Amino acid sequence: MKVKVKFLGGAGTVTGSRYLLEIDNYKVLIDCGMFQGLKEYRLRNWEQFPISPSEIDLVLLTHAHIDHTGYLPKLVKSGFKGPIFCTNPTLDLVKILLLDSGKLQEEEAAFAQKKGYSKHEKPEPLYTVEDSEKVFPLLNGVDFEEVQSIIPSFDFTFYNAGHILGAAILKIKVKGENQVKKIVFSGDLGRYHDPILNPPARLPFADILFLESTYGDRISKSKKPEDELGFAIREAYRKGGVAVIPAFAVGRTQLILNYLHSLQQKGKIPNIPIYVDSPMAIDVTNLYKTYGSYHRLKPLLEEEGCNPFTNKNLHYYQSQEASMSLNALRGDAIIISASGMATGGRVMHHLYNRLPNEQDSIIFVGYQAKGTRGRRLLNGEDHVRMYGLNIPVKASISYVEGLSAHADQEELIDWAQGFVSKPKMTFLIHGEDEARKALSQKLNEELGWNSIIPEYLESFELFEGI
Repeated sequence: MKVKVKFLGGAGTVTGSRYLLEIDNYKVLIDCGMFQGLKEYRLRNWEQFPISPSEIDLVLLTHAHIDHTGYLPKLVKSGFKGPIFCTNPTLDLVKILLLDSGKLQEEEAAFAQKKGYSKHEKPEPLYTVEDSEKVFPLLNGVDFEEVQSIIPSFDFTFYNAGHILGAAILKIKVKGENQVKKIVFSGDLGRYHDPILNPPARLPFADILFLESTYGDRISKSKKPEDELGFAIREAYRKGGVAVIPAFAVGRTQLILNYLHSLQQKGKIPNIPIYVDSPMAIDVTNLYKTYGSYHRLKPLLEEEGCNPFTNKNLHYYQSQEASMSLNALRGDAIIISASGMATGGRVMHHLYNRLPNEQDSIIFVGYQAKGTRGRRLLNGEDHVRMYGLNIPVKASISYVEGLSAHADQEELIDWAQGFVSKPKMTFLIHGEDEARKALSQKLNEELGWNSIIPEYLESFELFEGI
């Protein structure tokens, strides 16, 4: 039996995670993400897929974020017809995220045509809402630690990864004629002291390891992110303006709501209104009640006055009209809206209206990939391009460290130490090059591992004759 891997994404970038395993005659795609950030990356979404999607037998998803699932509608549209497996919460989240992604792309294409800032006479979306819906019949949900045998030559199991609701570490057990080998994909690993999610599971063995490296070069200095967030909100309140928090609808928004609820209960920030302006975030938040066993908040959700998602100061805005009405706010309010990297979604019109105002504040609470509007704002640019216009940046821009859903370098090393023996190969994925190099050096120094830094479209033979 021969086993190979080809890196179709997530190599040198934190987006577009796609890893093609070839196990004898079977082709298995691990994650199917959309590229985001730099234009050279985004253009890959429009390129022909490196292999015919109809040749892929199976797709396995580690979690629901768009950089791991957002290409699925295009894959199905291009001929993929096989099953897609993920955890049960991920299945429900994928439906929400893909519908939103298809809608956003339709809207952006229509808006670009209306405003005339696209180089194409008739801009087309990568895929539509209808394309997204065609993915749903292929989705199959399973529980953590439930062994699945779909193809005779291997089985797979999902384990808790933290990070977001339902996020998984994936273990694939390849059964050759003479040997059994274990391939582990870390997925995106969460924090060890997350107030909502349980810490990542520790696995003892991996012959081949694919390890995420988003924060491979960073150690979180902040041990009290709640206090940092409280300080940022108080500063915004002191200025008399509105605080806008760009936050991913899945995971980050719920974490921020939990912290804001706690801060208001303790009197550490004023009892000002909090507006969640993201229909998707509202749908996602409802899933926390459905999947109580997948997180640590269940006791709070059942106690009156303790549920962070029903805070008396909290307002959920669904409609476009309600969203636009927030433009009239002049101070003493918090607006949470997606997307977290300010690359699309409703947060765009809040930034469009708030960035030119000196009294307003923009508070970033998560990783900002290269080339994203969020990264450019944090880098101090005095103008950003939006809707074909240059928007002056006069609002305060800040970043709260420690609120990321990704393990930092120390936590990545800690998780790697859970293996009782060295993997034969460790591939560092889902990270920019600086982060991957720093983590590689650390793994070598502390664990004696020799890791591999793969490039986009590079292939490796993992096993032969097992």
